[in-house]
Amino acid sequence: MSRAMHRGVSGLRISGNSHDSRDSQMKVKTEKEDSEKNRSSDHTCLSFKFPSVPFPDNSSSKHGISENGFASDTFSAGSPRSRHKLTMLVLKLSLVLIVVLALTGSFLWTISITTSSRGQIFHSHGYRRLYEQLVSDLWDIGELSLGPARLKEVEFCPLEYENHVPCFNVSESLALGFSDGEELNRRCGHGIRQNCLFPPPVNYRIPLRWPTGRDIIWVANVKITAQEVLSSGSLTKRMMMLEEEQISFRSASLMFDGVEDYSHQIAEMIGLRNESNFIQAGVRTILDIGCGYGSFGAHLFSKEILTMCIASYEASGSQVQLTLERGLPAMIGSFTSKQMPYPYLSFDMVHCARCGIDWDQKDGILLIEVDRVLRPGGYFVWTSPLTNAQRFLRNKEMQKRWNFVRNFAENLCWEMLSQQDETAVWKKTSKKSCYASRKPGSGPSICSKRHDGESPYYRPLEACIGGTQSSRWIPIKARTTWPSRAKLNSSELQIYDLHSEEFAEDTQHWNLAIRNYWSLLSPLIFSDHPKRPGDEDPSPPFNMLRNVLDMNAHLGGFNSALLEAGKSVWVMNVVPTIGHNYLPLILDRGFVGVLHDWCEAFPTYPRTYDMVHAAGLLSLETSQQRRCTMLDLFTEIDRLLRPEGWVILRDTVSLIDSARMLITRLKWDARVVEIESNSNERLLVCQKPFFKRQTN
Repeated sequence: MSRAMHRGVSGLRISGNSHDSRDSQMKVKTEKEDSEKNRSSDHTCLSFKFPSVPFPDNSSSKHGISENGFASDTFSAGSPRSRHKLTMLVLKLSLVLIVVLALTGSFLWTISITTSSRGQIFHSHGYRRLYEQLVSDLWDIGELSLGPARLKEVEFCPLEYENHVPCFNVSESLALGFSDGEELNRRCGHGIRQNCLFPPPVNYRIPLRWPTGRDIIWVANVKITAQEVLSSGSLTKRMMMLEEEQISFRSASLMFDGVEDYSHQIAEMIGLRNESNFIQAGVRTILDIGCGYGSFGAHLFSKEILTMCIASYEASGSQVQLTLERGLPAMIGSFTSKQMPYPYLSFDMVHCARCGIDWDQKDGILLIEVDRVLRPGGYFVWTSPLTNAQRFLRNKEMQKRWNFVRNFAENLCWEMLSQQDETAVWKKTSKKSCYASRKPGSGPSICSKRHDGESPYYRPLEACIGGTQSSRWIPIKARTTWPSRAKLNSSELQIYDLHSEEFAEDTQHWNLAIRNYWSLLSPLIFSDHPKRPGDEDPSPPFNMLRNVLDMNAHLGGFNSALLEAGKSVWVMNVVPTIGHNYLPLILDRGFVGVLHDWCEAFPTYPRTYDMVHAAGLLSLETSQQRRCTMLDLFTEIDRLLRPEGWVILRDTVSLIDSARMLITRLKWDARVVEIESNSNERLLVCQKPFFKRQTN
């Protein structure tokens, strides 16, 4: 464990086996008390001191967990050495016997079932998975019961896995016959995973702090070649310079106007003075399809506009990987045949600057998907050579394609606001009556009432217009502007069947939690955190965190509290598919988020988040029929987390204790934190070490 995890902080109490820190207490304690304290477990336990709440001494010996995560020896003190050895031998033999009997019984039970109904069971894929999971769980139980000698650490993946993204295998998809862009789609299998830790690249370096890291990234941290930089076709991709060890991004280019001028042009086409007025026009969140390397979103971030980059999987030169490395929101996504994992009416603007999408293909169904996620009164911005009037007038094929997009947009009740150079801007209607006023048979039909657009977890694309019957159909100009938008009023909360008291309680809870999280983490980050080359220690409120993943976002309170506290972070709010779907509420608050099944790999590249937070996720997952193990979940977190990144888990005592023992296999540094003396919840605060690979 690094020095950082042992550091004392104001407002926290750290109890452990350090004799120096107890000198003042020894003067008022008897020798018997000293003896009893020395016999306690050496597991270090931090505890928050909440305002006006007394905290008793949280000795971790009552949990019987030592610092490495295993049960501590409660029989060692005051016993002869021979008696101690004999006792431990009997205990170990008893545990081995229990495991053997459990395994034998399960196999006999399995054999008895298979012989009685062989013809039915082996045709059931679900039974095979259940059987395999049973064997895996029993094996894990056996390893845990045998103690540290048998609890094996998870091994590192092969070196070629350093940028691997599970569920995206282009060569395998091509072999299965997928083409026309469908080979880039996400396909996750459901079997026992081969758990391993993804190694960092040989010359990997900790990213620079925000906002410096927005404009400069280390070349070794991403997979890209000089040729890919020079040949990139997107407008925003070209706004970068490749140096020996760094990639620097700039707002000016020899081939294109700067991103600032481009953003200013879009604002004028909408009818605004400049891009600083986007917020007043109701634009807070933008979906940037094929975002290049995120320069459009990087520029707008200073205007309080949150841009989510979405692009197809790329084995090298990935738009998503470089955008995330810059500290900007991004995720892998392709909607050639599947819906994006967002509910309808999710974004105020959809932007496509030479994004590589042929909007005139597939009978316009891709434009229907854009309409699905676009809010009433929202804008669709398309920059492409196809929209250049001078070009398509001389090319009949281009003119035909342009006419299709323009006519189809009109049938979607989009109004073309302006067309300049290679950029065209449409505005989605705010009036539902527009759809009824269309000519019969012109344009897509309206989706039926039973159509569910709130939970579109990679469903096939729909050829109908959704969201028109939703209570969330509110024009963007009628919504409260940012930042007041994050605080929903009582009438808005009624849409989600929430009461004002419940929402206020959630807000208060997370505001307090963030203050306590930071009182715990700040000394660890600011005092003993490894120095960056050429950097000095930062002072609050500056910090090492930028990309944050909330694995069980609920109402988005964690995100809101971070912004209230003035933290310069953005949060990917994930709503698990097995829980209540509050993603529409989170998006309507002006945040970004996505639906996800945590038994599958998250659609992003390795080493993309500085902090992972999960409150109640373990309880949620264990309450369902488990399709994956806790180890599957933690190895996925390890893949997503940057070296020296942080994990904060909040859950019940029993689940935190189980997780604490399990993560020793991941080589993480970890401490259990007591929240309240009468609470059944604990925090597990972990840090992922930076294991440097040696150059061959």
